Amino acid sequence: MPNKSIEYLEFKTNRFGGVLINPSSLPKETVYFANQLENSLDKWKKEKFLSVWLEIPISNSRLIPIAVDLGFEFHHSSKNYLMMTYQLEENAFIPPYATHYTGAGGVVINEQDELLVVSERYRGSENSPFIYKLPGGTIHEGEHIAEAAVREVKEETGIDTQFEYLICFRHWHGYKYGKSDIYFVCRLHPLNYHITRQEAEIADCRWMPIQDYLESEQVTAFNKRIVEATLSNKGLTTGEVEGYPNQSMHEFFMPNR
Repeated sequence: MPNKSIEYLEFKTNRFGGVLINPSSLPKETVYFANQLENSLDKWKKEKFLSVWLEIPISNSRLIPIAVDLGFEFHHSSKNYLMMTYQLEENAFIPPYATHYTGAGGVVINEQDELLVVSERYRGSENSPFIYKLPGGTIHEGEHIAEAAVREVKEETGIDTQFEYLICFRHWHGYKYGKSDIYFVCRLHPLNYHITRQEAEIADCRWMPIQDYLESEQVTAFNKRIVEATLSNKGLTTGEVEGYPNQSMHEFFMPNR
């Protein structure tokens, strides 16, 4: 049996007046958790804290209804935990969770002025025409934009590439699960030319003459604009910025000089 003399939950604070409950210290017994949480909330209110952040591991999900009954709200979740929040002071600011997806793709042009293009296997319907687009996809957690563009091109086409510069990006709303989406497009230099198509997702992959691509009815206006922008400007290159020495944590794009 747990030690009943412990009245409060373990926690630390942040510089914004928030209480962060230690998820590894949460009890397994629901009754004990309810008593601890209620006592802790009373204590934190008296101490003038503003908000509470409660991370509940999936292994302890039985505690979620108790937190809801005491006024906690869902903030965000992953496959292993649910984050809940509580306002100790009315109208205390709680920052929203991530509102955007991010993706990256590549414009790859070979020495014959041919463009690397793909057509996705999954279309609106079986009768929908093939639409040729630039290879690309979702940026993974902790991955840089340039790294993601190189990886996505390799996965979809088998072509190894080297990042040259950032061409443009687009931003739209109403994407997956009601979130917004930012998509970055990079100029990449091909390091090989033999295509190995990713069969699970890609129906067709080819080197297409640039002019054919720009004139094709199977290419969206946005993709045509991307290629036109690639041919007419030098974009933004990655570089170091003083005061940000850890390049694994930061990525800066500046105009070509």
